[in-house]
Parts: sequence; structure tokens; C-alpha cells
Amino acid sequence: MKKTLYLMRHGQTLFNERRKIQGWCDAPLTELGMKQAEIAARYFKENNIVLDAAYSSTSERASDTLEIVTNIPYTRLKGLKEWNFGTFEGESEDLNPPLPYNDFFVKFGGEDQKELQLRIAKTCEQIMEEDNEVVLAVSHGAACRNFMRFWEHKSSIDQQNRIGNCCILKFEYENKEFNLIEIINHDFSGIMEGLSIVS
Repeated sequence: MKKTLYLMRHGQTLFNERRKIQGWCDAPLTELGMKQAEIAARYFKENNIVLDAAYSSTSERASDTLEIVTNIPYTRLKGLKEWNFGTFEGESEDLNPPLPYNDFFVKFGGEDQKELQLRIAKTCEQIMEEDNEVVLAVSHGAACRNFMRFWEHKSSIDQQNRIGNCCILKFEYENKEFNLIEIINHDFSGIMEGLSIVS
């Protein structure tokens, strides 16, 4: 039986806005981030998507996003956390090495890219093996991207651009395999007006 996983990135945070490296460290959602989550919530409502279960990373930026998107009970899982960037956590994004990162962060106490891919893939498989058909999981940019990479051999679509805040990746799950069937990028242009300016 085919099941559906909606894997979604959290809304904008203070560290996103300030261009800080944000993996296992956390920062609160900005006003824009909360409004992005409201637009993601509207997507599920307008498409009559009824969720059987919801999961989030243990980072508050993910659980706070999920609580705006849906009011159903949910489970927080460490396996959905972002890449661990070691001592680069909280530093300027200008310090990031060129892509691909591979094992760059390991010598700084962080995580290897393959470790991250296996962690997120195993966690999503465990989620989908539960007795649920339609599932939302709120995670992080690099975690979502690496889950896409892990299953790219099964998927016919891809997105080269960065995975934006509250982007939703729709996967079909069957026979312990994931197939990316849709990428939902929201239009946030209408919510920029009226937001307080942070300098």
C-alpha cells in the first residue's frame, strides 16, 4: 500500500535572517517564519489533506513550525534533527566550506554527510512503518536535502535551488522505498509587507 510523507523545512529563524550556521543549535522563528508556517498550513487545508500523524525534529524551530501548521498531537524525534556542524554552530555562514561538505565538519566535532543521510533515511522509514497513511514530518534544510539525495535514484524530479523555509517535499512510500513526487514551494511575496524591520 502506498503511503504519503510530507517532509517539510521549518519557517525562517533569527539565525536564518542573520545568516548564522544553524544545525543542532537553535534559534526562534521570526515573525516572517511564523507567517510562512501559516501559509504552509493553508496548503494542507486548501488541498483537503488529512494527516494521520505528525513528527518534528527536537529543535524548537521545527516543533514551533509544526504547531502552527497543525493542531494534531505529534512526536519529536532526534533523528529528524539538522546536520550537526560541530564548532561551526552559531558562526557566520561565510565560514562554510564549498559544497559538497562531505566529512568536513567531523574534525570540528560535527557529523559526516553519510551519517546524516543514513540517520534521516532510517528515521523516515521508521515513521512510515507505523500504522499511518499520511504523515507530516518537520525537519531542516540540509536534512531534507540529504534525504532527497539518499533517494534520488528512485525519484524523477529534483530541485537544484536551495530548499526554502517551509518548502514541502511530497514522497510516496511503498515497499520500504521513497519516491519524491512533488516539491511545493510557497509564494511568500505577499507577506513581506507589514512585517517589522529588524536591523
